[in-house]
Amino acid sequence: MIALGEQTRETQTSKLHAFDSLHPTIQLGCFAAILILTMVTIHPIFLALSFVAAFSFCGFARGWKTALATLAWQAPLVLLCAAINPLFSSAGTTTLFHLGSKAVMAESVVFGGCMGLMLAAVILWFCAASAVLTSDKVMAVLGSRLPSIGLMVSMTMRLVPQFVERGRLIEGNLRAVSAAAPQNSQEVVGGRIRLVSTLMGWSMEDSLERADAMKARGWGATKTRTTYKRYQFRRFDAVALALCGVLGALSAVSAWLVCSRWQFYPALGSLAPWWAYLPFALFMFLPLLACISENVRGGNGRNLL
Repeated sequence: MIALGEQTRETQTSKLHAFDSLHPTIQLGCFAAILILTMVTIHPIFLALSFVAAFSFCGFARGWKTALATLAWQAPLVLLCAAINPLFSSAGTTTLFHLGSKAVMAESVVFGGCMGLMLAAVILWFCAASAVLTSDKVMAVLGSRLPSIGLMVSMTMRLVPQFVERGRLIEGNLRAVSAAAPQNSQEVVGGRIRLVSTLMGWSMEDSLERADAMKARGWGATKTRTTYKRYQFRRFDAVALALCGVLGALSAVSAWLVCSRWQFYPALGSLAPWWAYLPFALFMFLPLLACISENVRGGNGRNLL
């Protein structure tokens, strides 16, 4: 099992070499900028681009089977948000249909779908970041000056994919007990509540064990933390940092210009020309494009790193 895990990690590292071998500061900054832009740009085109980029990078880094399994529960999540939001918000001018005396507006459906799409994209980006940013990289960047924040960031990035994996494991165990299979919708809801409560209890127990282990290993004994590996900032890292900074700034400006003219209520605004979304798309797909270009060249560009 250990050899298989090491082989899988080596395979992922070789596939992600062009991005994985960059300085951790660039990787952390790039993913942080992507997450911030995803959460602040409430626009259907921007959110769709971020979601597709995150899904593609997860499929490339963690395997398409894993990415599709994640998509299997994220698609219903987006649809659920789109369906629930009109029940709480009746704002809008375009009536789709009526549920009794309540009108369901198209603008409320679109806004709820965007909220669900943003949540799904953020979860996917956390999964993508966990494939590149290991705990030692995060601690190497923040551990020397901000050890508590570095540890919190490292644990948060690990928390989201860990929740997904454990939830899938608990659901699989519940499905294996065929005698206790739900017979009606009420039992289905009860099973979901039981799954969430089990997952939360497991997580809290794990956090207590982790805290005891950290205390036993001397966490907090010194103001600074040492790292297992030293990362050197090279000229190629400076070029990559400049490229990420320029694309990130252009993405932020284009997103601000487009979103300032977009509105959900009282009526949906008009979409901007396609070229207005190009900087944002390039920035979202930048990690994936770097890895793909490296694999297309057959690794010939690794000497530059």
